[in-house]
Amino acid sequence: MGVGKYSETHRFYRYRHRKPEGWKSFRVKYRETDLWVRARMNLEKEAMEAVLSCRLQLERYIASNQDFLRSLAPLPDDPFAPPLARRMLDAANLAEVGPMASVAGAIAEAVGVFLERFCDSVIVENGGDCYLNMHEETTVGIFAGPNSPFTGRIAIKLGPERFPLGVCTSSATVGPSLSFGKADAVTVISRNAALADAAATRLGNMVQTRADIDKALALAPAIPSVEAVLIVIKDKIGIWGNVELAPV
Repeated sequence: MGVGKYSETHRFYRYRHRKPEGWKSFRVKYRETDLWVRARMNLEKEAMEAVLSCRLQLERYIASNQDFLRSLAPLPDDPFAPPLARRMLDAANLAEVGPMASVAGAIAEAVGVFLERFCDSVIVENGGDCYLNMHEETTVGIFAGPNSPFTGRIAIKLGPERFPLGVCTSSATVGPSLSFGKADAVTVISRNAALADAAATRLGNMVQTRADIDKALALAPAIPSVEAVLIVIKDKIGIWGNVELAPV
């Protein structure tokens, strides 16, 4: 879940990406929404168009349904909600959290899918929640805070057959996201980025101590569409599902 202000100094990881030839990287920011995008061409104008569409859908819906913004529990499906809000409601119900727990992943995916009209490879990162559609092997680094022994040392390796994919992270110690747990990083992989974001929040809420990792990993297979989970708290790491780690 990515809400509230998140200063550019906290997004330093955006500048640690490998810079391959033939790719364009740019930032798109509107109010609280702050995206980093990489695509085969400069699609900054198109990305802003997609962001404004997402914001309009959500702001209009929230204006008439404050529970959507405030609820920390799932809400019933609303057939009259705009498409983005319905995807968030669905993800929240599957993960058993409030709908805003899926907002960062949902927006990242919506923008990425829109940009696929213009190019066939794109990465959209929204406060550490990512939508990726690639045609080559890709690694996604794990940031679990500056004091974690795993930060800067491990990455998730993803083959081209895995995409499109959402890779979303919840943390109780990094960034502004609301978490009732104490995990340094809970990363979830799913083809549904909104669901990955919501599931990361749900599992992150469960992890208060190192001993809770196994309990959270045991729940992961019960959340539909979740392909893999990685949990870091202090000096312990737990992994479930279809995930391959690589050294950085």
